[in-house]
Amino acid sequence: MAADESYPNDLKYHREHDWARIEGDTATLGITWYAQDALGEIVHFEPPDEGGSLARDESYGEVESVKAVSDLISPLSGEVVEVNAAVIEAPEKVNEDPYGEGWLVKIRLSEPGEVDDLLDAEAYKQLVDEQ
Repeated sequence: MAADESYPNDLKYHREHDWARIEGDTATLGITWYAQDALGEIVHFEPPDEGGSLARDESYGEVESVKAVSDLISPLSGEVVEVNAAVIEAPEKVNEDPYGEGWLVKIRLSEPGEVDDLLDAEAYKQLVDEQ
C-alpha cells in the first residue's frame, strides 16, 4: 500500500524530488512522496557502489517502476557509506514508506555547505504545487 502524501519538516529537499536527512556529517537520501507517486509501483532499485562518490545534481543510480526508469539525482556530494539492501530486495518499500524504510543510500558529506542550497518542506511543497 502506498504511503499518504507528506513532506516531513526535518528533511531538506532537492528540486529533482530527492530528500536528505542530515545527521552531523552524514546524510540519508531517498526520493520524495511526489516522486514515488509519479513513478508508480517501484519494481527495481539500481544503487551506487558503497565507497563510491556522489556529486550534487548528478545521477547516482536508478529506480524502475511499472511506468518508467528514472535516474536518481543526488541532492548532495559525498561518499556512499551504506546502501539500503532492504530496498534492493523489496523495492516497493519506497512506495510504502519513502521517508523511513524506503531510504536509498547514506553518504558522508564532502561539501557540507551544499545543504544550504536545498529547499525546506514549505518551499518544496510550493514547487510540487506548481507542477
